[in-house]
Amino acid sequence: MRVALLSLAVLSMAALTGPAEATTAPRKSLVELREQGGFAGLDDRVRVYTDGCALLSRRTGPAVRRCLTASEWRGLRGALKNLRLGRSEAPPQGADFLAYGLAYQGRRVTRYTVPPSWRPVVDRLEKILVKYRPR
Repeated sequence: MRVALLSLAVLSMAALTGPAEATTAPRKSLVELREQGGFAGLDDRVRVYTDGCALLSRRTGPAVRRCLTASEWRGLRGALKNLRLGRSEAPPQGADFLAYGLAYQGRRVTRYTVPPSWRPVVDRLEKILVKYRPR
């Protein structure tokens, strides 16, 4: 009888706290790409977490969560090994420029031209955004 009461108490506590709170830790971000600007007002974001899943969002529409395939995950981690963030660039004169923001290893850098070490990472993240496009 005591075992049944104890089990009932544990189950009711789990129901009150919810399974997500009881079993999951906060996700840790691995890398994030944000593309903003242009005449159309682009605002796309891809954040990949250390568990291999991503949060994708656009200026309009809901955010979408998807997990990368094993191949996408391996390719992205390989590309990140050669990433050199460098320094942010000042906004260029004029209009219709795209800003590329990368956040990685606690740093956030914004560029208006994509440096060579960024290209493999940006290309992979853009492909993920297109493949799992939030609509």
